[in-house]
Amino acid sequence: MRFKVFKNTFFPITIGIVLIAISCGSKTKNDLSSNDEIPKLVQDDKNVIVGANQTEDYLPVLNGKRVGIVANQTSVIFKSENQERNNDTQFYTHVVDSLLALDIDIKKVFSPEHGFRGKADAGELVKDGVDTKTGLPIFSLHGKHKKPTRQQLEDLDVMIFDIQDVGVRFYTYISTLHYVMEACAEQDIPLLILDRPNPNGNYVDGPVLEKEHSSFLGMHPIPLVHGMTIGEYARMVNGEKWLSNGVTCNITVIEMKNYNHNSFYNLPIRPSPNLPNDQSIILYPSLGLFEGTNINAGRGTEFQFQRYGAPFLDETHYSFSYTPKSNFGSKYPKHNNDVCYGADLSKVNTRRQFTLKYVIDAYKNAKDKFKVFNTANFTVHAGTAKLQQQIEARLSESEIKRSWQEDLESYKKTRTKYLIYK
Repeated sequence: MRFKVFKNTFFPITIGIVLIAISCGSKTKNDLSSNDEIPKLVQDDKNVIVGANQTEDYLPVLNGKRVGIVANQTSVIFKSENQERNNDTQFYTHVVDSLLALDIDIKKVFSPEHGFRGKADAGELVKDGVDTKTGLPIFSLHGKHKKPTRQQLEDLDVMIFDIQDVGVRFYTYISTLHYVMEACAEQDIPLLILDRPNPNGNYVDGPVLEKEHSSFLGMHPIPLVHGMTIGEYARMVNGEKWLSNGVTCNITVIEMKNYNHNSFYNLPIRPSPNLPNDQSIILYPSLGLFEGTNINAGRGTEFQFQRYGAPFLDETHYSFSYTPKSNFGSKYPKHNNDVCYGADLSKVNTRRQFTLKYVIDAYKNAKDKFKVFNTANFTVHAGTAKLQQQIEARLSESEIKRSWQEDLESYKKTRTKYLIYK
């Protein structure tokens, strides 16, 4: 079922009024989608209608309620084609702006990794603050607290979660989802999830996380590429009793229209500072493993997750080199100001799949093998200590992939129970 009322029944709001209010933009002084936002990539697939756009399904739930929202720069409502023609520079409004324009009583914003504006470095602690454009208090879920506190939730009737994910286990938005669900369950606050596409949602692959290697980079026994949308993933978290003490969260997923797991969806706004385009997002599952090594994966350049290299890789094997420098996406990139030898993948015709060939190639062609792995960090990214051992033992990619097939098949059977989109 696409919609249910959490606690009470509300008077219906006509769709016409909703669309007029949204098309006029925010009535507040400050527009969250102004020019200081992270620049857009390309327009999304016009056939897919994201959950946030389906206001007729969730406004009745919010009317008259005190609302909290987990949001960042990707939490937007897209305008119609007619509206775009009238305003070519702004084809969306931030969901916070739109809800405020509709007199929804938003009390506070909770921000994930990279912050509400999506500008903080990966792993950087984000502080609480106040949004200068709306005056709303912002509570960081990637600083002192990763889980909303009881005090932060005590004056709320309902929470919204609206974050664009990319379908990779160590991309921390699903860990934030876990903690938000857990906090809401403990405080008996319903959670409304506005679903968005998974750009890597057409496949499942990679080692399944082993419990002893759980961390904020991976909290649940899922593969590195999990193949689920945020809404589907929330259903799995509930169904598999992964929240503390087996509690379950009262969730309602506002489902997308015209989406399935084979849809190719171009993200219109970069989901984090170092995923600037489709190529980086497609390569992220594979090149993201370099985050657990001493090899640079393009941070400190304009081709993040589209290249890799290090000073200790063999320059006679690699004809490509580059020099990372502090920039918008990374203040302190690996090998800052050092020449890195490696591979450029920015123009490679890349399939949506996970491969180990880049990590294997880098290890094979490292002049000093002991410099490659930051072992503890690689293990939490991989979710297992076995993968590093297999690469160091010079196993082939096919041999390594065979070692996790049994776990993958078990996961796929579990995943099937929670899929919304086929």
